[in-house]
Amino acid sequence: MYRLAFAAILAIAISVRAATPDLGQLDASPTLFTVMAALNAAGYDADLASGNNHPLRNAIRAELAKRNIPSLPAIKDFLAKHRRRSDGDVELSPYLSFALTAGGPPNFAITTRDIEIPPDVSSLKEFSQLLAAFYKEANIEDLWKRSQSSIDRYCGIYHGPVSEAVLQVNSFLRQPTSGVRGSHFQVLIELLAAPNQIQTRSYGTDYTVVITPSPEPRTFDVRHAYLHYSLEPLATRYHEILERKKVLADHAIRARGLGDSFKEDFLLLTTESLIKAIEARLDHKPEGVQEALREGYILAPYFAEQLPVYEKQEQSMALYYSQMVGAIDLVKEDARLSKVEFTAPAARPTVKTPTPPPVPALTGAAKTLEEAEQLYKANDLDRANKLFTDLLQQSDLKSMRAAAYYGMARIATKKRDPDNAERLFQRTLEMDPEPFVKAWTLVYLGRLSMTTQDGGPQAANYFQQALAVEGGSDEARKAAQQALQQILKQ
Repeated sequence: MYRLAFAAILAIAISVRAATPDLGQLDASPTLFTVMAALNAAGYDADLASGNNHPLRNAIRAELAKRNIPSLPAIKDFLAKHRRRSDGDVELSPYLSFALTAGGPPNFAITTRDIEIPPDVSSLKEFSQLLAAFYKEANIEDLWKRSQSSIDRYCGIYHGPVSEAVLQVNSFLRQPTSGVRGSHFQVLIELLAAPNQIQTRSYGTDYTVVITPSPEPRTFDVRHAYLHYSLEPLATRYHEILERKKVLADHAIRARGLGDSFKEDFLLLTTESLIKAIEARLDHKPEGVQEALREGYILAPYFAEQLPVYEKQEQSMALYYSQMVGAIDLVKEDARLSKVEFTAPAARPTVKTPTPPPVPALTGAAKTLEEAEQLYKANDLDRANKLFTDLLQQSDLKSMRAAAYYGMARIATKKRDPDNAERLFQRTLEMDPEPFVKAWTLVYLGRLSMTTQDGGPQAANYFQQALAVEGGSDEARKAAQQALQQILKQ
């Protein structure tokens, strides 16, 4: 009975997936399929009970469980050694990055230069050999062929909506239907992964979106990714113009619900603000602009005002972009943003627990550090710097002294004193800082190196070190990865 059910799910495909002319390609990847089969066989159980899983996932898992796969214990050991999550579960993200970097079957070799290897893949290079053995021993080639009809049907669900969304963006931006010249946008469907996920990767000239099963097509998310693919190169191209507007980023610091990556990367914040304004216009939801502003996307109102002007002229966005961002009036926008009350972070569901004993008020060095950080967030830099300096006199703990140097270094960065900032960040590292501080210190050093002539290799080294910090924040890791991608594009 089981064999009949499995055969129904994995029947050999007789149809050919149609390429999406406006999109580039909507498809599935044999490399990603193999990676996910290996993870599932080795204990990747994320959201296994969800009703949104595709039937193919359980079918493949059951089939692999019946097979003798000598490499499987070594794969399990490899996953265990490279876990980042505290709950012991396999983290999917780096393995998706691996699948998009490695070559195809049967060898899955990574042939790119070390500097071009995505940071989260660097520690997984040895996985190629294990995956090659798994591919042969588990006869993945046969399972891949027998899975095509399921993959084809799911791709068919996305073909129409995604093509329409991409055409909508191309029409609005007045760009060729082939997308951005010299680059490639791809959507990959992966049915063996946990449901309700969409992840994007930008490596060199390739921008890839990976979609896992969900109750409804993730059309909005794909369109959002395609807008990033189309607009990020423009922010990079005109970064000198945007640098002159960067003073406005100080307002975003007050937005407590805004991710650190947007607070630290003005080009990213600008791009996201423009995307929010475009989405509000495409979807005829003008209220979305103010919602975006309150979340911290500070340039969304400006772009919302400029888009009707853009629509009335004849240039494409690629040609009009520099004029639009160059016309940002710092005085006018500063006045607008000074009045904004940003939305507080979404409250987490409360859980009734026994009332804990009162927490003692902070005293001594801990209190000084807390007050210094509050002053820094309020942009009261001189008073914050004094307290960070006082902290060096109040504590001999290395972690506390590291926090003091880290605070002083960030202030030097804001005051556009790169030499002093670099010296203080280096002092931070000498003090054996906590993982959060260490990761962000390396990110800052990488950014400082990017501003120097021929500083790309050194910057890349700092960003790779930041990604390797155990216990570093997700935001620091994301900032490092985005910066590395920017270096590779230059």
